[in-house]
Amino acid sequence: MPMRENPMPHDAVVIGGSYAGLSAALQLVRARRRVLVIDDNRPRNRFAARAHGVLSHDGRPGAEIAAAARAQVAAYPTAAFRMAEAVDVSRIDGGFSVAFADGTKTLGRRLILAHGVEDVLPEIPGVKERWGRTALHCPWCHGYEIGGGPIGVLGRGDHAVAYATIVAEWGQVFLFMDPAGLSQDDARVLARRGVTIEPTPIERLEGEAPTLTGARLTDGRFIPLKAIFVGASVRQSSGFAESLGCEMTDSPVGRIVKVDAQQQTSQPGVFAAGDLARPASNITLATTDGMLAAHGAFRSLIEEETA
Repeated sequence: MPMRENPMPHDAVVIGGSYAGLSAALQLVRARRRVLVIDDNRPRNRFAARAHGVLSHDGRPGAEIAAAARAQVAAYPTAAFRMAEAVDVSRIDGGFSVAFADGTKTLGRRLILAHGVEDVLPEIPGVKERWGRTALHCPWCHGYEIGGGPIGVLGRGDHAVAYATIVAEWGQVFLFMDPAGLSQDDARVLARRGVTIEPTPIERLEGEAPTLTGARLTDGRFIPLKAIFVGASVRQSSGFAESLGCEMTDSPVGRIVKVDAQQQTSQPGVFAAGDLARPASNITLATTDGMLAAHGAFRSLIEEETA
């Protein structure tokens, strides 16, 4: 292996130490690259008791999966971790500077953003305290465990119809939405999937949280529900991508970072992986994105070193 001289302490700085970030770090340390993973320990799925649909990890707590991955990355001598919150990033000559809340900084030749997103929940009493347990966002992740029965769906716009038709695979769906403007084709699809459209808004969710017994509507009626799927929008958990000038794009769930097939952003040397750069979210997709981002970053380092 050729020797590489570079004053930067890290070949790559990964902001976000969950599935996408750890997957990226693993690939790079296996290439003997110096990697720093920065993590503030606030994974998006921390509200869920278990992760499902993850090959060889089905039903395992997400925190355990991440801890095992972290230990595997840490076993490589070129891996480093800092459990802290990054508060600012900037481009400098030869790479990037990342600042922390305590005033210290670190430098890296490449930057991989994997800090994820935050769910923006509807202002309905009872949703927040049930989030990740009986108020859910991913039927593929949690639908099977509901065990059938009445399930609510809160959707937005065109996304609501597609969302409800998918959720209907796991129970009898009540779609809470204003049917005004619903096309005949959409109405026919919903009917074929056995979806009941309920136009009256929900006033609050009821039951001893995190258990859900049903939804109390604004007209006083009560609809029994075992769970409710919320088509929540998301926001970036930090403004790093935009502050660096990365191009953003709109998705059905909100603004995300625009990337190419190698998770490269519009800014050279900046890669993005996981929920902040894709509308569909789960552990498997996040780890795949992290791997691709690492491979892209590695190729860019080789190109720079051989120029």
